[in-house]
Amino acid sequence: MKAIPHKRSREVEAWLKKELVEQKKRYKKIVAEQDALAPKRDKWVAEFLQRIQTRGTHVHWDQMRKVRPEEIPVKPKRKFRVVF
Repeated sequence: MKAIPHKRSREVEAWLKKELVEQKKRYKKIVAEQDALAPKRDKWVAEFLQRIQTRGTHVHWDQMRKVRPEEIPVKPKRKFRVVF
């Protein structure tokens, strides 16, 4: 598949550069906010994993099933990734 040939005006190129800088700035801010939430997120995940092992999780309508400890995935060594 070939790209359609086109030319951008100087104004459009300038706008794209400005927009790219602004988007990178917003992205860095979001990443910083997500990184700051890491301790809370770790606590939330631990509470969730404990809850599904003691209370269970819904399988169908009002049927619940407890998750066995060996079914719990191992926490990866990498940094927690938040996709947004």
